[in-house]
Amino acid sequence: MKARYDNTVNQIKKGAIISYLAIGLSMVSGLLYTPWMVKQIGVNDYGLYTLATSLISIFLIDFGISEAVSRFISKYNARNDQKKVNDFLGLIYKLYILIDLVIILVLIIMYFFIPLIYSQLTAGEVEKFKIVYLITSTFSIISLPFVTLNGILTSYEKFVTLKLCDLIHKLMVLSLMIIALLLGYKLYALVLVNAISGLLIIVIKLFYIKRYLPIKVNLRYWDRKLLKKVFGFSIWATVSTIMNRFIFNITPSILGAVSGSRQIAIFGIAATLEGYAYILSGAVNGMFLPKVSKILANKEDGEDVLPLMTKVGRIQYSIIGLIFIGFIIVGKEFIYLWMGKDFEWAYYCALLMIFPGVFRVPQQIASVTIIAMNKVKIQAFVYIVVAVLNILFSSVLSFYFGALGAALSICLVYIIRLIIMNIIYYKVLHINVFSFIKDSYIKMAPPMLITLAIGLIINQFTSHSLWAFLIKGTFIVILYIVLLWNMSLNNYEKTFFKRV
Repeated sequence: MKARYDNTVNQIKKGAIISYLAIGLSMVSGLLYTPWMVKQIGVNDYGLYTLATSLISIFLIDFGISEAVSRFISKYNARNDQKKVNDFLGLIYKLYILIDLVIILVLIIMYFFIPLIYSQLTAGEVEKFKIVYLITSTFSIISLPFVTLNGILTSYEKFVTLKLCDLIHKLMVLSLMIIALLLGYKLYALVLVNAISGLLIIVIKLFYIKRYLPIKVNLRYWDRKLLKKVFGFSIWATVSTIMNRFIFNITPSILGAVSGSRQIAIFGIAATLEGYAYILSGAVNGMFLPKVSKILANKEDGEDVLPLMTKVGRIQYSIIGLIFIGFIIVGKEFIYLWMGKDFEWAYYCALLMIFPGVFRVPQQIASVTIIAMNKVKIQAFVYIVVAVLNILFSSVLSFYFGALGAALSICLVYIIRLIIMNIIYYKVLHINVFSFIKDSYIKMAPPMLITLAIGLIINQFTSHSLWAFLIKGTFIVILYIVLLWNMSLNNYEKTFFKRV
């Protein structure tokens, strides 16, 4: 038992390290590569590229079944029942084939309405986007049944393999994109690179699972009762997934309908920065489902999750706090030096989108508890309301303020969602969120506020140059770490950061 526990801990630690390597690669490549890519293909084509990548994310919805796969396989593994695992996966893959057929029909219908949906694109941009749409749609259809692979690797606690695949994927995309641009290829090649890289990663995961895991999918298996159980869990997880993705991934489409490709490009840069902030502070979130499930075994509420939620949340809060405060102070200069004056509004957009994450990211353990306790139906209703509000707010605000209006909409709906979900954590899961707020947000806030105040004062006396940006940024990071270490971190957290 101890050996199994140690193996899980090592998998989480190594998985976290690889996650941060992948994040570091994404950030460095983004800093160096994105401006060059935009220069090579043009701002408007970059807007179309952003629109295309958002569409890939919308279509690659796992319908909550990936989470069901992880949950059910973990349960069968606990009983050492490999036959059940094989039968279950056979049922799931047949289900995905049926879903794929429905999606093909939807995508064909949508293709003929592209000029109407994206009315603010020029005729030339519409023709380009049609080709991009065909590429992304084909990739989505082929890859959809394989989104369960992540659930399989998670349930067997193969976090290192999972995160290595993410790292390899990022390296592959970056390398192939650079080669394509150097050879003179532009928008279509970039979209193709994403699709081909995604398919290669699927092949790698399939090879690993076939070789190293005791899985032999039984495609002949059929069980109506089990299918009903899967649907009972996954239907609401599906709704949550779809609605959550609508918050960000539908926004480029809304901008395409009311503002145009340039505003999509600005939003794309801001969304990239928000994404970096989120993954930096929450790289280990997906690895805690098995641990939370064990804590909740034979329990009807989540009160015992609070110590883990506080431990993880304080660390995540300290990381995203530095990111947010640092971005307030040096973000405007960073974007100007990175992307140029055409993207100056991306600073304000990114600030609006990152702000709710300062409070949302540290609560990811509570989000995992929702899944572990099978309360996804409640979460789904909240996400539906928030997604609808975002579409309404974004459609209006984007019409008047472009990308800034879209970012403001996201900020507002995320704050609304945060408030509602905290009520659910307290009332339904019985997690003492007031204790969490006191131990995390309040006790960890002084270093952030002091750093922010000093940084804003410094901003009044510094010039907008690369050296000023580097010196100021370094000073802010050191000041924050010193204040955090001496004012807020406890012994456990100091030991954690020393070991890292």
